[in-house]
Amino acid sequence: MAARPRRTDRGKTLRLACWNADGVRSKKLELEHFLAQHGVYICPLSETYLNPGEAFRLANYVYHRTDRPTAGGGTTILVRRGVTHHSVPVPGLTQLEATAIQIVLAGRPVKVLAAYISPTRPLKGADLDACFAGGLSVLLAGDLNAKHVDWNSRLSTRNWKLLRDYADGNSCLIFVPDSPTTNPYNNSATRDVLDIVITRDLPSSVHLTSCSALSSDHLPVLIDTMCRSSFQHPPDRPDVGRTDWANFQTHLEAEIPFNP
Repeated sequence: MAARPRRTDRGKTLRLACWNADGVRSKKLELEHFLAQHGVYICPLSETYLNPGEAFRLANYVYHRTDRPTAGGGTTILVRRGVTHHSVPVPGLTQLEATAIQIVLAGRPVKVLAAYISPTRPLKGADLDACFAGGLSVLLAGDLNAKHVDWNSRLSTRNWKLLRDYADGNSCLIFVPDSPTTNPYNNSATRDVLDIVITRDLPSSVHLTSCSALSSDHLPVLIDTMCRSSFQHPPDRPDVGRTDWANFQTHLEAEIPFNP
């Protein structure tokens, strides 16, 4: 388990967050609030359940997404406005769903992927090859339904062995949070670790923290790594097309006297 990166004179912490949304359409406002509260620059999402061509926008973020042509699934990456990046294709996937962008960390190109695979589908080495192709440093985050007791899961699944063997044979590192990342709708179900991060040749280590927040059967996971100070926090761009009720409530709580 990697130690949390600390800010230094030569750089600062870059914060990402991955989340299996179990349908993101009705959760935009709470997601916006969460991203702003935790200072998230890049957010890989899985199980977005967005239909092809359906509009989806979050204040102060641009998005890149891959929709499943049938119901369910789907991956998206939200990127804070002002962060220099571009979309990267991930061709040839058969079982895995993924969306990728490219950024620059510590002077080198890094591919960031949001990934998801259904628990009913087997993980394929060819799909992982497609994600890690291009000779770039890679950070892949998401729900791969690969569990093992060594990764703080309650049991081991068949996808674990393939993922472990792939990581060992391709100089990849696997990171998991210390606490569960699932929040089952059924209270009698056991919580578990499903959301992980895989890196290759990343300039610095990463630290994962699951958060008790957002409406899903998965918890969002904060991902901290080091970067140079070129990642400046750009000013918020107001969204005049709709009311931000979460921000309005915060404003009222701060301005209205306790005993009017």
